[in-house]
Order: sequence, then C-alpha cells, then structure tokens
Amino acid sequence: MAKLLGIDYGKQRTGIAETDDLQIIASGLTTVKTTDIWKFLEEYFQQNDVEKIIVGESLDLSGTPNPIESDIKKFITKFHKKYPEIEVLREDERYTSKMALDSMIKGGVKKQKRRNKALVDQVSAALILQGYLYRG
Repeated sequence: MAKLLGIDYGKQRTGIAETDDLQIIASGLTTVKTTDIWKFLEEYFQQNDVEKIIVGESLDLSGTPNPIESDIKKFITKFHKKYPEIEVLREDERYTSKMALDSMIKGGVKKQKRRNKALVDQVSAALILQGYLYRG
C-alpha cells in the first residue's frame, strides 16, 4: 500500500504530513518554504510510493474561499500536470491552526516552541490528513 501525503499550503510555508504505509496514522513530517515545495516533492516521490495527496481547502467560517485558495488551485493544477498518476483530494482545513495549537498545549509543548509557525503548519497538515482518514 502507498502512503498518503497531507499538505497545508501557505504563502510563505507549507506544512507536510504523511501516513504510514498502511494509511492508518497521520504524522507531521516537515515544513518547507513554499518556494521549495516542488524540489521537496520531487525528492520525496523518488523515495516514497504515494497514492494520493490531501490538500487543505482554505475556507472562512461561512464556507467562502479565502484569498489563498487561488494560489492553492494553481498549485493543484501544476501538480496534476507534473504527477498525473497521483490523485489530489481536498479536505476542509477550517480550525486546523487552532486545533494544532490546542493539541500542542495538551501535549505539553512549551510556549516558546508553540510560537514556531513552521511547527504549527506541520501539525495542521497532520490534522488535514487525519481528517481525511477519519472520513475515509
């Protein structure tokens, strides 16, 4: 079985999460500069078999797309062209940043480390991926 990859796409940073090979557990993997996402993906796909990517869908509380959504759609279009064999799905990412901070607090992560936005993005990507796994 191939892995699933979760992506919390942002203007500056993109959080990445992955499942185990059995697609049971989602774990935060890393955060990369958004400008480096293609290099990261190329290297990752050379070393890992990936069945699908799950990309966060950025909506406001009323369900209206946030401005970043146009950048996310451009990323997905380019991804389809580069990797047509890998399925792309979307997962609502509302509240993932808040849930990431809450889980870090409950996990005993110190306040200084919680200020690290890269870590929050990575945990958010894991929550996006876990949300997909729960629904699947």
